[in-house]
Amino acid sequence: MSSSPPARPLWRGRALALVGIVLFAFSLRSAVGSLSPLLDHVTQDFAVPAPVVGLIGTAPPVCYAVAGLLTPALERRFGLERLVVAAMAIAVLGLVARSLAVDSLTLLGSTAIIFAAVGTGNVLLPPLVKKHFPDRIGIMTTIYSTTMAVSTFLPPLVAVPVADAASWRLSLGLWAVFAAVAVIPWIALLVRERGDGGAGGAGGAGGDEDVESANPRVFGRLWRLPLVWALTVIFVVSGTLAYTSFAWLPTILVQTAGVSNAQAGTLLSLFAFMGLPASLAVPVLVARYNAIAPLFAVAVGSGLAGIAGLLLAPSAAPWLWVALLGIGPLFFPLTLVLLGLRSRTHEASVALSSFVQSIGYAIVSVFPVSIGLLHDATDGWAAPLWVLAVVVAAAIPAGFVIARPHTVEDEWERRHGAWS
Repeated sequence: MSSSPPARPLWRGRALALVGIVLFAFSLRSAVGSLSPLLDHVTQDFAVPAPVVGLIGTAPPVCYAVAGLLTPALERRFGLERLVVAAMAIAVLGLVARSLAVDSLTLLGSTAIIFAAVGTGNVLLPPLVKKHFPDRIGIMTTIYSTTMAVSTFLPPLVAVPVADAASWRLSLGLWAVFAAVAVIPWIALLVRERGDGGAGGAGGAGGDEDVESANPRVFGRLWRLPLVWALTVIFVVSGTLAYTSFAWLPTILVQTAGVSNAQAGTLLSLFAFMGLPASLAVPVLVARYNAIAPLFAVAVGSGLAGIAGLLLAPSAAPWLWVALLGIGPLFFPLTLVLLGLRSRTHEASVALSSFVQSIGYAIVSVFPVSIGLLHDATDGWAAPLWVLAVVVAAAIPAGFVIARPHTVEDEWERRHGAWS
């Protein structure tokens, strides 16, 4: 019977891995919110039609969905650290290319390159932690998830001031520096492991941890379970609010609330910042206190209140409306913790995570571009905001399903007989 390895200091024999994971996590989110506050600056050089803005907002969830399916096979062929280096190198190229874009198509294409790399990185982080920190998985997961939250709200905060002081190209391109620096620890680890004759992970942490693919038999069963679709719905609600806001919220605020571009960037940073306390508190509240129903009420109520404020009185208290809207995506950490709690077996957990994230991101990808098209068709933001309100309200029936303490195996056995 296996046992957990004894805990040892985070930095002993694995400082490179610790620094590498933190820098890697930071680089995976810094590109998400750095562009939309600068669209007014970009359009002074070339036109960026609303459908292209929508497609740029769609790029992250599409790439995340595809990466969730392709990355396991790539990792098995090339290895964790080599794939990390490749992903960050591609991200650097994409970030530099985006800062040099000459029209809307090159802006869109470079953004797609960036998020192809980022989507791969999202899948690689958990096995990197498992390989190099098998004794500290909890604290390392908290460290990298918090780092990702910080790197989500920081870029929109500085995007416009840097663009005003220098240029929008420098403002976009500076994030390539962080991605380039993130490559260094992983190259050093590869060199050290080659010098050690290809021994296991840092500090003797063990051999490579494969990125697992979902068992096709188990994955196929999930289509027939209401619990799985309820988890997918709340994941879609979270992703729709997040990626639609990153694509369009600054524009909505400038056009309806009368704020400046710099203020809109700061407000987008506030939206992203609201995810930081949620990422820290939600897993604890769910795992220890089963606080699913109260969290649902807070997320749905806050999301609807924020949308109502933007619809009815956008200029009255834009900070309040954005803060309330930013509470809505607490569904994301809620979904992540429930992926573990709503499955009994390891293979079911892997299949459930793959199903919810791949299907969920595929659905989410429809919304940013659709919101842009709807805005063009109606020449206003009322109809798009009503669509977002309907999306948030869709979480309510899903909440009743997932609040009951049962697993996908329980649901299958109740409906179809033995799980195994």
